Amino acid sequence: MSSVKSRREQYSQATKTAILEAATRRFAEHGFAGTTLEDVATDIQASRGAVYHHFANKIALLESVLDVLETEMIRKVSEAGSGATQPWQAGLLAVEAFLDCCCDPVYGRVVWQEAPIALGWQRWKEHEGKYSYGLIEQLIRAALDSGDIPPLPLEPMTHITFHILGAAGMALAEASEADKPRVRAEYLQTIAYMLVGGRR
Repeated sequence: MSSVKSRREQYSQATKTAILEAATRRFAEHGFAGTTLEDVATDIQASRGAVYHHFANKIALLESVLDVLETEMIRKVSEAGSGATQPWQAGLLAVEAFLDCCCDPVYGRVVWQEAPIALGWQRWKEHEGKYSYGLIEQLIRAALDSGDIPPLPLEPMTHITFHILGAAGMALAEASEADKPRVRAEYLQTIAYMLVGGRR
């Protein structure tokens, strides 16, 4: 009985994963408005009911896609900064990894262009608070605790840094593929100057 249940659970999880992958492609290529749950179901040769079994509506599906994309971004950014010996170095490495993620056309369009419109500013900001904002706060707190930067208030520093990085993410999402290397380099130079300039 348990093996049957296990196979059923494995099939259900495989279906959910396939739905998320298909939805991610659809949102990146056609946008949120240009994607239907029927499209996603067709892409994986499943019924519409199979999609609704896992996701109540398209908004719920988008939020799950965001969870996957942001979790992977956090993993890459955290790994990039893990080898640094000083908090400010970890911050710079994290920024580079974050900008690399924003250069990815899928991450850039879904996270920075489609999600804010589909979810609305407030809901999107709350969603980002679980990921980018929390990581930024963690990096800044480490720099404050080490004495690497002056003892400025944590919340304003985190909030401002979040919006600076958001501006970079939006700029990279809107840039053409040919322009992305230049835009990335310019934003990295500017952000690095601000971060290093803030050191003691």
